[in-house]
Parts: sequence; structure tokens; C-alpha cells
Amino acid sequence: MIVTEKYLELVNQFPPRPIVTDDDLEMTQEVMNQLLDKSSLTPAEEDYLEVLGTLVYNYEQKQGDLIPDIYGVDLLKVLMEEHNLKQKNLVSIFKTESIISDILKGKRQLTNRHIQELAEFFHVSPAVFFPIKSIAIAQ
Repeated sequence: MIVTEKYLELVNQFPPRPIVTDDDLEMTQEVMNQLLDKSSLTPAEEDYLEVLGTLVYNYEQKQGDLIPDIYGVDLLKVLMEEHNLKQKNLVSIFKTESIISDILKGKRQLTNRHIQELAEFFHVSPAVFFPIKSIAIAQ
């Protein structure tokens, strides 16, 4: 694994630490939201976002919040069903029903902006839309 200067800058600006309080959670989610607001992310930013997402996920698991084992489009489908929503109800996020349709069919992927707006719409952390990859710890 190569650690880039950009990644180290991100870590120095907001060092990832285990989340133990709701305030820690809020600060971490704020940093994640700033990244998700960008139109595209560098590989360093994607790695950093994944680390923060893992910290949020671990905290929420410890709090007993129900975080499903699904993510991305599958999670979107479940949330739509739970809230009795149709594609037209999400046009404000996706701009057109055809984009929603393509995403639900797997022809397009969720963008960072979509994830941010979906997280706000459904009142969940943006982290729940990302898969949690196992992290190898060097000893």
C-alpha cells in the first residue's frame, strides 16, 4: 500500500480515531459530507472516506442501531419500499425518473451527490451506502 501526500494531508486535517460519542460521530460525518459534496474524488480521498465510513459503521453497530448488511442500490430499493416511495418521489435527487430507473436496474451507479442527498432524505449516514471492506492491520 502506498500512502500519498494527499492522504496524509487528509489524515492531518482530521485524524481518524475510534468514534465514542455522538459528537465524534457528528464531526466524522461532517468531514464525510464535505468529501461527498465533491463532484469526484481522488483515490486518496476515496480511501480516506472508506476509513471514516468504517469508523461510523463500527460506532453505529456498537450503539445497537440496525445497519443492514446491504448497501448501495440494494439499500436504496429497501429504503424506497419501507417508505412506500416510487421513482417519481426521488426525482428531486436524481433529476429524472430515467436516471432512477437506470440506477435501480444497475445500468448506472450512484454518484457521490446522490449518496449525500439520499442520506439526508432518509436521515441515515452516507456510510451505509458504501460496502465495508475488511481492513488488514499490519503488525
